[in-house]
Amino acid sequence: MAEIGIIGAGSWGTAIAWLLTNNGHHVTMWSAIGSEIDMLSTEREHKDKLPGVKLQDSMSFTKDLKEAIEGKDLLVLAVPSIFTRNTAKQMKEFVKDGQKIVNVAKGIEENTLMTLSQIIEEEIPQAIVTVMSGPSHAEEVGKGMPTTIVVGAKKKADAEYVQEIFNSNVFRVYTSPDVLGIELGAALKNVVALAAGMADGMGYGDNTKAALITRGNAEITRLGLAMGGRSETFAGLSGIGDLIVTCASVHSRNRKAGFLMGQGKTPDEAMAEVKMVVEGVYSAKAAIALSKKYNVEMPIVNQVEKILFEGRDTRDAMMELMLRNKKNEYSTLPWEE
Repeated sequence: MAEIGIIGAGSWGTAIAWLLTNNGHHVTMWSAIGSEIDMLSTEREHKDKLPGVKLQDSMSFTKDLKEAIEGKDLLVLAVPSIFTRNTAKQMKEFVKDGQKIVNVAKGIEENTLMTLSQIIEEEIPQAIVTVMSGPSHAEEVGKGMPTTIVVGAKKKADAEYVQEIFNSNVFRVYTSPDVLGIELGAALKNVVALAAGMADGMGYGDNTKAALITRGNAEITRLGLAMGGRSETFAGLSGIGDLIVTCASVHSRNRKAGFLMGQGKTPDEAMAEVKMVVEGVYSAKAAIALSKKYNVEMPIVNQVEKILFEGRDTRDAMMELMLRNKKNEYSTLPWEE
């Protein structure tokens, strides 16, 4: 049995807490929101973000960050990406040398263009940081539905440690050394999911959804390869796998926000209605900045950014995508002479 501290008690943190407790580990959950901890410790259920998932009696809850961190074999950082840096700053003084941390949030910091693991390593240099991503909605993980995911780490032993902690008969964990590729796929798929939701909101069908997923993955892969990621990663669980589920699922907050925008709501109205952090909104500007830095064409992401921050009409954006200059699907494939 491992002692595990979960930093962040939203839907994903809560589902992971249920999973790891079910795996036989002792879990202590922390949240910066005191009322959230009160609710979880009293009700044994996150009534707002993960209703229907009953938490085990053996689980502990605390408002004291030091208590959640000290003496733990593994820390799971599960706060929304926009709070990662500030939370890591607060954690630093309590984290021992060699402490293993697995980050499960998804995003890219807008002003620095750093991935979340890079942020954590900068703020907590004494820690060993790994990442975990893949097609894994909290609503299904918390009900024990079969799920598959990938853990990324610089060293194989660190990835295998996290794999051993998380792996179960309902949660299969793979390992990978491509930390950068995993994080890029995780963050950028949220932007494409906004586009997929917009298409649904406008009443378009499966053809449109499939096109956005496929061409969106091509954009993510182009940028990922330019930045040093591996093509296998973008064809895997944290690439096309996570992209499919986020673009198609009723559980996806990014798809839901896009759906509302496709129906005519403003980005602010859509995010207010979703009532949870819509990571794709915060990753869109970073994605555009990265595409410019690495000179990579990302037309879908570009249109989403214009809708979010320049007031572009969703139907006009779709029309521009359809009427772009004609081109080959893959320019590297040779033609017969």
